[in-house]
Amino acid sequence: MNKTYLKLSLDLDFVLIAITASLKDYVFCHQINTRLNLDFEKVDDHEVYFNVDEPPLAFSKYYFYIEQGDNEFFILNNRNSEGFLIPEMSKVDYFMIIHSYIDKEDLSYILTGLNKLPDIQVAAQIDPYKLKSKENLVM
Repeated sequence: MNKTYLKLSLDLDFVLIAITASLKDYVFCHQINTRLNLDFEKVDDHEVYFNVDEPPLAFSKYYFYIEQGDNEFFILNNRNSEGFLIPEMSKVDYFMIIHSYIDKEDLSYILTGLNKLPDIQVAAQIDPYKLKSKENLVM
């Protein structure tokens, strides 16, 4: 009997920024909103099923949309009381996900602005394909 295998590939067509900042998520987003002139708002949590038998883990999520350019921005908390969204990045506190096209100038503006905030230790772009737990970032 022949076996057929289904091979799935994830569409990770977004820019991913890892951010280390020891702030509460609402304080963190407020600082970004005021200093970078963005408008992140709290939305329903990002839920991830780690085990089929267990309820999903919820990670706080913030959202911002720019009509001009059709860009969607998300901020996801990497940790909650039960674990990490991306366990191999345990030193990272937040991820910023930017869907749609963003040019190098705008990305540089965001990275520079984030790194200038006094409570942010580091903000750096990372390649989502290199993460073992990349499927946890799919929304």
